[in-house]
Amino acid sequence: MTGGAGYIGSFGVRALLRGGHDVVVYDNLSQGHRASVERLAVSAPGRRVTLVEGDIRDARRVQETLTEHRIDAVMHFAALLIVNESVFHPIKYYDNNVRGALSVLEAMAGAGVSRFIFSSTCATFGEPQKTPIDETHPQRPINSYGETKLAVERALPHFERAYGIKSVVLRYFNAAGADPDGLLGEDHTPEIHLIPRAIDATLGGEPLQVFGDDYPTPDGTCLRDYVHVIDLADAHVRAMGRLQDGGDSAQYNLGTGTPHSVREILKSVERVTGRPVPHKMSPRREGDPAALFAGNAKVRRELGWEPHYLRLDDIVDTAWQWRRRHPQGYRSASEGPTAA
Repeated sequence: MTGGAGYIGSFGVRALLRGGHDVVVYDNLSQGHRASVERLAVSAPGRRVTLVEGDIRDARRVQETLTEHRIDAVMHFAALLIVNESVFHPIKYYDNNVRGALSVLEAMAGAGVSRFIFSSTCATFGEPQKTPIDETHPQRPINSYGETKLAVERALPHFERAYGIKSVVLRYFNAAGADPDGLLGEDHTPEIHLIPRAIDATLGGEPLQVFGDDYPTPDGTCLRDYVHVIDLADAHVRAMGRLQDGGDSAQYNLGTGTPHSVREILKSVERVTGRPVPHKMSPRREGDPAALFAGNAKVRRELGWEPHYLRLDDIVDTAWQWRRRHPQGYRSASEGPTAA
């Protein structure tokens, strides 16, 4: 699993371990955390979790890892994902997200590994022509992050035709939440996601910036589909099962199908934490559509996937409990609550 020490990847590792699989995590730890892999190893007696430090752009190293550990499927999570950054630094994003993914696929072809689960994004759709967004929606990205993910999606049929690599593409909407038992959570530097940033603001951090209040939405702020990271991980395991059972390559959108505005997120954080969220209004960011939410009928029908976290407050509460128990993320020494 590439990027298995990162936020969503670590939850994918845990889902695989719970399903009885051994996992090799391939990660350069630029955004991931060694501590998350160590915690996962301790949490799964009888299963093996191996961390290999390496760059996904090193196809030879990736192939050696695949061969040495007799890998039979690859989940590819490793990527750069800050939309605004991608607008101003496209070279960085094409190098890591496209060149890196192609290196992994090259290594798979060389090692004879024929199952590939790809973490893609709703950013491949760009400005929506209709909502909810299902798999038939045109893909016209408006930032280089979305373009890099779409470039990999478009390469996959060619790799299947030439090398027999079947794939399942999973297009996330907004990943959110943490593990209710406190083992895993979200720890980015800098933090890029709305819910943890809002929580940090309640605890004395910088006031939250709300980018745009003049969108054509009910309250003027962006609408997004927040899907719990545990539900995303479950979809990855189901996708792998599809390929292991001989199923065809496929593409799925992953979201709850219910949009929430930025203002709704702030109100939810205030309800859950019992604290106000200091915030200030800022201009719109380049590359932010007004509304993005999923049509998920296909993944429900074909993979039997059902999101279990449907209430916004439940998603926010898992993020809040993680933050209380881990005030410094994976660097926290204490496991107990530190914020009242």
